[in-house]
Amino acid sequence: MTWVLVGVVVVLLVVIGLLLARQQRSRQLKQDFGPEYQRAVAQHGDQRSAEKELTDRRRRVQKFEIRPLAPGSRERYTERWGATQRHFVDEPVAAVGEAHALVQEVMHERGYPVEGDFEQRAADISVEHPNVVENYRAANQISVEARNGRASTEQLRQSMVHFRALFDDLLTPGEDERTDGPRAAGEREQSGQQAEQGTVPDQTIRRG
Repeated sequence: MTWVLVGVVVVLLVVIGLLLARQQRSRQLKQDFGPEYQRAVAQHGDQRSAEKELTDRRRRVQKFEIRPLAPGSRERYTERWGATQRHFVDEPVAAVGEAHALVQEVMHERGYPVEGDFEQRAADISVEHPNVVENYRAANQISVEARNGRASTEQLRQSMVHFRALFDDLLTPGEDERTDGPRAAGEREQSGQQAEQGTVPDQTIRRG
């Protein structure tokens, strides 16, 4: 009878450990992806599917060779953005197209693939730039409308503002990106999996 009770207690502890590990993983994904987490949940309709997609995104980006821009590149891109802004005064539609192309050029130099459809590029960007990926989506949508002649001058101006948000984020990686990029996130994921298996010492996995 004693062994039966011990067995029951062990099973309960394992179940509790699994639940706690999943909760920790959910909290970390919410922290890492910010507003993108809620967007994924709304799209999928359930938390488990959303978290699987976000985890898959992170694993995909881990395979990229993401690198910071050299100081010279940052200066060159900043000058080109200034020229694009000045061009907006006379040719707003063309300037929005230039801004879009410039953002993609920076993405490519940083190590992001820019081939394929837009949604895949946005998903890739969301891993390390979750707070500006919605700006990217909004800017792209207006850019599409502009090509079809259906965007007002104010919408075009907003598109430039949205593109600038991602442009600035890509140009100057913040401390969070350097310490919480795909590699760091992958290490947290591995630690979480080990925790579920009972192979990690009792420690707090924290952001940064």
